[in-house]
Amino acid sequence: MKKYGVMIVGTGWVSGEHIRAFEMTERAQVTAIVSRSREKGEAKMREYGLEGRCKVYTDYQEGLKDPNVDIVVICTPNDMHCEQTILAAEAGKHILIEKPVALTWEDTKRMDEAVRKAGVKTLVGYVLHYNPLFVTAKKIQKDFIGELKYAETDYFHRVMGDIPCYQWTCKKSVGGSSLLAGGCHAVDAMRWFMQDEVVSVYAQSSKMRTDLEFDGTISIILKFKNGAVGKVGSSYDFISPYVFNLHLCGTKGTLWNEKLWSPGQITEQRDYMELPVLTPNSGDVKHHPFPEEAAHFLDCIIHDRETDCPMSDAVKTQEIVFAADLSAATGEVVHLPLK
Repeated sequence: MKKYGVMIVGTGWVSGEHIRAFEMTERAQVTAIVSRSREKGEAKMREYGLEGRCKVYTDYQEGLKDPNVDIVVICTPNDMHCEQTILAAEAGKHILIEKPVALTWEDTKRMDEAVRKAGVKTLVGYVLHYNPLFVTAKKIQKDFIGELKYAETDYFHRVMGDIPCYQWTCKKSVGGSSLLAGGCHAVDAMRWFMQDEVVSVYAQSSKMRTDLEFDGTISIILKFKNGAVGKVGSSYDFISPYVFNLHLCGTKGTLWNEKLWSPGQITEQRDYMELPVLTPNSGDVKHHPFPEEAAHFLDCIIHDRETDCPMSDAVKTQEIVFAADLSAATGEVVHLPLK
């Protein structure tokens, strides 16, 4: 039985969770780590007990030549994702790409073209797809919530110096924007449940913090092809614990995070029913379901199935993000598709 070799690119905050996740599977093992610092790469290898079967590369392209590498996991700063993805695709590797996939619309399209041409499997790291609240909401959506007419998703995360990625997240050249840095999770969640195409985007943004090189807060109104409306919020400004809201309003009921109202399906319902599931209300990567994400990616590779968020789908989330940032900058409604 083939065991897939995984190369982890980057040794930052999230890299350890990817190592742990793939090491938990039966069909994969981490065989390589790439870091610009050999010392950091070797420290990460030792931290997870990979000595003797894991190589450390300081040259990314040398790592791509390794015949024992089948899967590349890109968890480097955002401005490096594009070129690293294209090179991995050209090397014939399957690729898990941390969000956001790129910082510009042009680079996003270049990446999509490269992976299509190479025919490799891709999965973009919208890991909340595997959160128990998301999984449960998907299962009950048809019968208890119905066709969605309105939804709200929010990503509120006051990233400060105590969080490892802070040093580059706050820079426009690397973090990008409130949406690119993290709020894209909320845009993806909106699309994940709406399952319809966005036709127009309107957004307004504001700035409270001086250490961020971009507006920390943005609010977006989305119009869908089927007539539904959605609101997405993203903020690095709010003085509060991490919050991820999921509000789904449909023809049969409403889900308000873990609280369900569906009187047509729940006999004599008199108050919200609380679903006893883990919600996504933590910004700590150790709280996120990376093992389920890794298992899903491997299953799709082994059985030649499409992943639930390939590059071709993440392109649409990126398009909304760029449209929203453009709308906030111009004060105008932006119609999709982008040119």
